[in-house]
Amino acid sequence: MCHGANGNGNLAIRAPKIAGIEPWYLKSQFAAFKAGWRGAHPDDAPGNEMRPVAAALSDAEVDRALATVASFSPRPPAITVTGDAAHGQALYGACGACHGAAGQGNQALHAPALAGRTDWYLVTQLHNYRTGLRGADPEDSSGQQMRAMAAALADDAAINDVVAYINTLR
Repeated sequence: MCHGANGNGNLAIRAPKIAGIEPWYLKSQFAAFKAGWRGAHPDDAPGNEMRPVAAALSDAEVDRALATVASFSPRPPAITVTGDAAHGQALYGACGACHGAAGQGNQALHAPALAGRTDWYLVTQLHNYRTGLRGADPEDSSGQQMRAMAAALADDAAINDVVAYINTLR
C-alpha cells in the first residue's frame, strides 16, 4: 500500500520505489529495521514508520513479502532531482567502487544498485547518512561506510549532482 501500485513508489507519502530492488538488499534492510539500526532516530519519521512494520513480521512473512516484491514489474521513476550531472559523474567515482560503474550494485560489498532508483529517496538517504540519522549504529558496518562516503560530499549541491548523474544510469 505505502510503496505504490506494484511497488513503484508513492511520492505523495514519500514512499520510495521498491520494485526491482535486489531481494538480498531488501532482506538486509528489514533486518536493520528489526535490529534498530534503521528507523530508531527520533528525527527519522519515515524510518520510524517502517521500523514497527518490519518488527511485526516474522522471518517467514518477510520472505513472503520479498517474493511478492520480486514479482513486481519495475517502472522507471520520475526524475525529480536536478543538478550538474557532469560534476556528479566526477563525484560518483568513489560511489562506483562499491555500487558499480553503471550503478548496478554489488552484493559481495553489500552495495545495492542505484540505477533506476527513486532519485529524491537517494538524496534523502545521503542526507540521512551525513547527519547521522542512518549509519550511526556501531553494529552497522555498511551504514558507517556510507556515512563516511556521504560526508565526502561537500554540500547539498554535490549530493544533487551525484544523484543527477545516477539518473543518467537508467
